[in-house]
Amino acid sequence: MSTVAATVSPEVGSSIVAAGIRTNYHDLGKGSPVLLLHGSGPGVSAWANWRAVLPSLSSHRRVIAPDLVGFGYSDRPAGHRYGLETWVAHAVGLLDALALPQVDLVGNSFGGALALAVAIRHPQRVRRLVLMGSAGLRFELTPALDEVWGYQPSFEAMRKMMDLFAFDRSLVTDALAQLRYEASRRPGVQEAYSAMFPAPRQNGVDALSSDEAQIAALRHETLVIHGREDRVIPLETSLRLATLIPKAQLHVFGQCGHWTQIEHAARFAKLVDAFLAEADASSSPT
Repeated sequence: MSTVAATVSPEVGSSIVAAGIRTNYHDLGKGSPVLLLHGSGPGVSAWANWRAVLPSLSSHRRVIAPDLVGFGYSDRPAGHRYGLETWVAHAVGLLDALALPQVDLVGNSFGGALALAVAIRHPQRVRRLVLMGSAGLRFELTPALDEVWGYQPSFEAMRKMMDLFAFDRSLVTDALAQLRYEASRRPGVQEAYSAMFPAPRQNGVDALSSDEAQIAALRHETLVIHGREDRVIPLETSLRLATLIPKAQLHVFGQCGHWTQIEHAARFAKLVDAFLAEADASSSPT
């Protein structure tokens, strides 16, 4: 990471070693901790994924948003084997490094699959679970997800790909596409990204999936959120998750694609904050 990049980019936050990985993360607010896990789009970072809701969510609680290994400004170790288990180890390693015995988990898309896996493998580390446009179940690879994971860096490819994410195309400007394109072509970024979900990319969907019996055994209060017009992850996936998880509730945003936290930022933040506040109230001394 260059000094210039660290100075000018809002994507760069604090730095810590977690599970042996030098990790870039944002740590905002005070109170009950919540860990935000980003999606897997090219050029993504925690800040790019969550920037629209970080101020509101951190006004009532401590919000931690890391760049997962291979993404953003966290390390991309040479020869690293990317997969669900190594991403779980990285997320839990961050909790250990920050001395956080338990957090609420909010996962977006790929990050939702990771949040599910963390809750299954380390249930005591998770208080409540929020899954937004989440992977984590087997489904037939969508053309949009195939395009996202198969991205090859160019402005035109990024502009076309970002149209797949949003229902409201006015959110996808040339300036935003240029920023994400530039992020996707930083040294080492595309090499790591192309190693994560190689063709045939149905294998990537399956590799991120958790066993349905283990999902059904979860005892966490869970909020499942999806955009009705999502072309990347099918709405049916969240319907199945909400059916499988015993203590789940489902909220579907109409006129919304895969970018719930951007297209409906205020409503999303209010919904999540109210859901997590229930747990805050129940754990407060009377």
